[in-house]
Amino acid sequence: MGDGNHSMWGHLPLLVRANSKESVEYILQALWRTRRTGLDAADRQIFRDILQLPNDSDLDPLLVCLRVLIRRSVYDNVNKDEIQKLFPAEVLPELQRLLTLLLQKFQKEWREDISKDQVVLPRLKSMTWNMANQYVERTEPTAVINLKLHSDVQPNLGERDVKFQLAKDTMEMMLKSMYCIRDQLSESVNSCTDQVKHGLPWWCLLNPDPQHITSLQRSKTSDHWSYGLLLLTCYV
Repeated sequence: MGDGNHSMWGHLPLLVRANSKESVEYILQALWRTRRTGLDAADRQIFRDILQLPNDSDLDPLLVCLRVLIRRSVYDNVNKDEIQKLFPAEVLPELQRLLTLLLQKFQKEWREDISKDQVVLPRLKSMTWNMANQYVERTEPTAVINLKLHSDVQPNLGERDVKFQLAKDTMEMMLKSMYCIRDQLSESVNSCTDQVKHGLPWWCLLNPDPQHITSLQRSKTSDHWSYGLLLLTCYV
């Protein structure tokens, strides 16, 4: 940390006003707990009471400094024994020791929190389909989609089968989005609206005839459609 951060570190001595190590620990834990939302008025009042501060003008710079320390100790490639190196020499040795001990204490737990926050979609292993209501009069045909999903994050759970139906309007809306994704991935200059407008009817996608497959250029877009169906299962 360079000399440009001198003014920021100058606010750390305010922590000396806390009457115990537990009070400083509470502040760090509250900052981590509110890392997405920010502190509410109640937390700010508690902090001001702990540090004996009359207003937020001195509190805010201190909180910025502490959040920087927390972020670097958790997100940067810093191991437990290197946390003390985050402090410049100007920080009081007793504050360095206290904050180093607390950051070391919570580093593993907070990194686990980060990993839990990450959402990993299951992997699509296979997709099959058939038609429903195809020969029922006055009933619109629907596509019955069968997906086989596998989680790489929790492989012990095995494979999961997901089955759902898509009516014409839902299929057309989904295909319109898939065409847009295909165009963005291939950097095509054609708009997704024009492609849907001039495409074949939705039920032709379910026809395995090679002529239809060629017309739809299914070989180029099936991966995108399959992934779209996988995303759709999150909302079915």
